[in-house]
Amino acid sequence: MGKVTGFLEIARQGPTYRPVPVRLRDWREVYEPQNDDAIVEQGARCMDCGIPFCMQGCPLGNPIPTFNDDVYKGRWRLASEQLFATNNFPEFTGRLCPAPCESACVLGIASDPVTIERIEYEVAEHAFSHGFAVSSATPPETGRRVAVVGSGPSGLAAAAQLRSAGHAVSVYERSDAIGGLLRYGIPEFKMEKSVLDRRLAVMGASGIRFHPNVAVGAGGTPLATLQRNYDAVLLAIGSTRPRLIPVPGADLAGVYPAMTYLEAANRAVHDGVTSSIDAGARHVIILGGGDTGADCLGTAHRQGASSIVQIEIMDRPPDERPSNEPWPLMARIYKTSPAHAEGGERRFSTETLEFRGDERVTEIAVRDHLSGESIRLEADLVLIAAGFVGPELDRLELNDAAFLTTRGTLSVGPDWRLEQLTGAAPVFACGDAVRGQSLIVWAIAEGRSAAAAIDAHFASGVTALPAPLAPYALSW
Repeated sequence: MGKVTGFLEIARQGPTYRPVPVRLRDWREVYEPQNDDAIVEQGARCMDCGIPFCMQGCPLGNPIPTFNDDVYKGRWRLASEQLFATNNFPEFTGRLCPAPCESACVLGIASDPVTIERIEYEVAEHAFSHGFAVSSATPPETGRRVAVVGSGPSGLAAAAQLRSAGHAVSVYERSDAIGGLLRYGIPEFKMEKSVLDRRLAVMGASGIRFHPNVAVGAGGTPLATLQRNYDAVLLAIGSTRPRLIPVPGADLAGVYPAMTYLEAANRAVHDGVTSSIDAGARHVIILGGGDTGADCLGTAHRQGASSIVQIEIMDRPPDERPSNEPWPLMARIYKTSPAHAEGGERRFSTETLEFRGDERVTEIAVRDHLSGESIRLEADLVLIAAGFVGPELDRLELNDAAFLTTRGTLSVGPDWRLEQLTGAAPVFACGDAVRGQSLIVWAIAEGRSAAAAIDAHFASGVTALPAPLAPYALSW
């Protein structure tokens, strides 16, 4: 293990934030760098528990105590080998994952958990900066060809794994650039797109072929065509249908799903022009208190909003872990993101009643559930960050009940295959299209598992690829 008494002597210390007035003037990531000595100290806090619940909390099963110990001892190359063996993209999860591993850290029972996510980030960045291996070597070609539809984290993870098994992989993306929500859904201040492009360059160098601007299904390339041209097809299309709020005035101009706003903002940053849906000098209302709502909040701050109110219908979570969500569960507790420290008002227990205005929204009516009071709030830009309700399946003609679960997601068998779909080649599915809206770490884990299933299909049930998950095993 690391330092035997480290968890007793050393306090949890994550990176510091860049000053708010400074970071609001740009779109760079919000953290200041941490030096190696500070990271080594944090690795020393790991207790190397007899049963590493942190690994059980991580859907990828990352060998967390092992790489923590390696970091403490300065063995950065070995730490990266351990981490990349189970996680294709720790440079993504180290920035974007809400860290269920830390919720399951044994030290967190009576103290602050180890900074696992940040250590993961540092290990990944050391690997890139020092020239360590950041992807698996490719064995001899198998002659098998796989089409992956969707280039979010699940599709990219599956593509990387399949390529590491020697299969020829082509990734199809309907948008004009590869990356899915990593590209246009995640603001630059959470993950600069150079990080994504760096990874895509590694994947391209391994032989993976990317095809942006290709819609699969009606009006584009038929799914049946991919089945004829490839030995297997994997659908990693995400859960992209937004959950809207069906109240009067929902069709007014100025009311948008959060992802529509975030995509426009990300494109504007990339192109260096003003967003087509800009919060500058506007009174912004954000409906939804999760990560997407916080992403909208930070984006609106940087665009120069006049005021921002973030509204959540749920009650304010408790500051401490509630008794009905005991360790090692990932408890729902009150959290703040860097965007909340930048300003804006936050309201809980508040129900949206109506959007008001002539042609464009000018105010919303809400009810405070605690006081029973009805309130009017000025608004000329409303962003609905209430989550997603499932994948877009109409184009693929997979919206028949035979292909769906009761939750409107794709129904797959124990090998991640759409068993009801026939054709020249089998079709598999993974990620949010199967699980429903979830975490990036689940998406990567499912992509890896689906890749193992496809590889096993080619080899009569035998595969050397790791499969962190089986469908339904840990999800519902």
